[in-house]
Amino acid sequence: MRPPRVFLVAAEPSGDLLGADLARALKAADPDVELAGLGGPAMAAEGIDSAADISGLSVLGLFDGLRILKLVNQRAEETALAAREFGADAVVLIDSWGFMLRAAWKTREHHPGALRIKYVGPQVFATRPKRAKALAEAVDHLLAIHPFDPPYFEPYGLDVTFVGNPALERDLSGDGPAFRARHGMEAGATLALVLFGSRRSELTRLFPHFADTVARLSKARPGVRFAAPLAPAIAEEARAMIAADPRLSALVTVDGDERLDAFAAADLALACSGTATLELARVGVPTVAAYRLGWMSWALARAVLMKSRYISLANIAAGEELITERVQTRANAANLVPPMLDLIDDPAGRAALSERLRAVTREMAGEGGSPSANAAEAVLRLIRQKAS
Repeated sequence: MRPPRVFLVAAEPSGDLLGADLARALKAADPDVELAGLGGPAMAAEGIDSAADISGLSVLGLFDGLRILKLVNQRAEETALAAREFGADAVVLIDSWGFMLRAAWKTREHHPGALRIKYVGPQVFATRPKRAKALAEAVDHLLAIHPFDPPYFEPYGLDVTFVGNPALERDLSGDGPAFRARHGMEAGATLALVLFGSRRSELTRLFPHFADTVARLSKARPGVRFAAPLAPAIAEEARAMIAADPRLSALVTVDGDERLDAFAAADLALACSGTATLELARVGVPTVAAYRLGWMSWALARAVLMKSRYISLANIAAGEELITERVQTRANAANLVPPMLDLIDDPAGRAALSERLRAVTREMAGEGGSPSANAAEAVLRLIRQKAS
C-alpha cells in the first residue's frame, strides 16, 4: 500500500499554526506520510506549499463574510480540485467555519472518495447551535479541542474525537530580560503589551480605541512602557497606522518572531480577544480583552446567536471573568482605561491573577498527551479504517 496522503487546509493565521503543529505530528507518527494543502507561512515551514492564496479569507462576522463570498467560493473550489489532484485520502479542514464548510461541500463534489475531517468545531456551546447539524451533514468526522464539544455534535450522527487544544501544548517560553534589553526598557518598568489581533477587520475596528487607551494611560502613568507584537497578516498596515498617529509615538512595535519574548517580559496586556488571550493566560499575563464586530453582525449575534456569558475561553472554563472583557460598545477607552489602571497600580493583584490564569489553562489542557499527536493519530486511524 502507498503511504497515506493528507491534505491540510487552513485559511487564517491561527489555523496555519494548528496546521503546522498537525503536520509535524503526522510526520512523527508516520515518517512516510505525504502532505499537501493550503495554508500560510507556518505550514510552508513544514514543507506544505499552499495550493491556493489564502490572503483575504481571514474575516469575521456574517456581513464581512458576505462581502468576500465570491472569493471564498473560488478558493473552496481550488482547494477541492487540488486535493483531488494530490489524491488525498483525507482532507483536514482547520477552524474557519464559513470557508471550511464550503471547502467540505466542494470536496464532496470533486473528490468524494476522501475523508472530510473538521479540526476544531464551531463554538456551538456559545453561539449558533444549528451549525452542529450543518457540520454533521458536511464532514465525516470532527476532531474536537474542548472536552464539552462531543454532546453538541453526536446527536446529529457526527463521530467526534476529543484531542485537546493544541494552543495549550505549544512551547510559549520566551526571554523577557533580553526583550527589555533590546528595546531599552528598564528591568523594573511596568510593560503593557498592545495586541491588535490578526485580522484586518480587527485592526481597523479596534485601532482608534486602543490608540486612545494608550494615550490616556501614558498621560496617567508616564512610567509605563508599551510594546505591540504585530501578527504577520496585519503588520505592514499596523505599522503605517501607528507611525501616522502621534498618540503612539512611544509604542514599540515588534514582529511576530519577538512575540514570545514580549509575552515573557510583559506585566499586563490590552488585547484583541482570540488565540492571543489564551496564550497570554497560559504564560500568566493579566489581560484586558476587547472585541468589535460590524454593527449588523453584532446586532444579529446579540439578538439571536450568542449563548455564552463570556467570549474568552479561559473565562468560559473558569466560570468567571479572569480576563476583563469589553465588547462592542464597551470596547472604547472610557471602559478600557480603568481596568488597565487597576492592573498597573496593583502588582500584588496582578501576581495573584497571573497564578489563577496559569492554573485555569493547566486545567483546560487536561491529561492524555499532546493534542497535535492525538489529532495525528486520529487522522491516520481513520484513513486505515476506511482502507480496510
